[in-house]
Amino acid sequence: MPYFSVIVPVYNRPAEVDDLMRSLAEQSLQDFEVMIVEDGSTVRCQDVVERYAHRVDVHYFYKDNEGRSIARNHGIERASGQYFIFFDSDCVIPRDYFKTLKAALDEHYVPCFGGPDAAGDDFTDVQKAISFSMTAFLTTGGIRGGKVQLEKFVPRSFNMGYSREVWQRVGGFREMFSEDIDMSTRIRQAGFDIRLIREAYVYHKRRTSIGKFARQTHVFGMSRITLKLLYPDSLKLVHTLPAVFTIGCTALVLLAIFWRWWAILPIVLYAAMLWVSALIETKNLKIASLAVVTSFVQLLSYGTGFLRAYIWKILLRHGRDIEQEIKMRKGK
Repeated sequence: MPYFSVIVPVYNRPAEVDDLMRSLAEQSLQDFEVMIVEDGSTVRCQDVVERYAHRVDVHYFYKDNEGRSIARNHGIERASGQYFIFFDSDCVIPRDYFKTLKAALDEHYVPCFGGPDAAGDDFTDVQKAISFSMTAFLTTGGIRGGKVQLEKFVPRSFNMGYSREVWQRVGGFREMFSEDIDMSTRIRQAGFDIRLIREAYVYHKRRTSIGKFARQTHVFGMSRITLKLLYPDSLKLVHTLPAVFTIGCTALVLLAIFWRWWAILPIVLYAAMLWVSALIETKNLKIASLAVVTSFVQLLSYGTGFLRAYIWKILLRHGRDIEQEIKMRKGK
């Protein structure tokens, strides 16, 4: 019986699953099984999965489309491992991931962990720029596993895991946006420890275009208000910064247009700081320049999503039944 059960929900991503399965087949420690749960895809990945069946203990399941959280729960219920690991289908796993993770858990066991993400050498320039903007201290405050953090670390579903004991007491994921943050909050509330294992990182492709990235981060901003309604104490200062940034940028641009041009200088200074930071990290002029764009897109999209949801759900009071709504989506 394997120690780890890897749970991966999939929706129309056969090429991504191929890259993920290849990286799992090359792991230096193979003490795991893989549960691929196809969530009602019209373009299935079963043929891709079967190509790796002789190299990886992999199990394929197809179910009607109900959402990624319910797909994860479907995989958990059929898994045999003692520790569940969750990846997104757009992840590629470094060769020593499970060796590193097992050593860390053997040295200091923790019932729930999360790890950071990074950009692989074969990622596109846009993907590398997006990776910078999602992990840099200047954009996210290090809350996704950075060495310096403005908030207590919260595992994300692209790289997190918890024990069977946690599942038996807390249950699975609820079908909602930011379901991983909701899951981590419930785990902490149940009294379980959560630890960042920084060495257990994954390569995370994220979105392939700036437009798709903007839509994704807009939803992230909206979901932060949903989390506040579920957990009133969960909203921290760091979560409001993109909204403050959005309002501030808008005000500075208007002042530059209708008052003095130099009112825009704080924005220019921040962009320069981003460019220098990205250049130091990526050592690539093009990626550093793209990183300025993706960072502004991330902050403004998240900020507008946050403000939109705050006005609609809190000021206009349309979010009062949010918890009942989530429970109706078949989450646990």
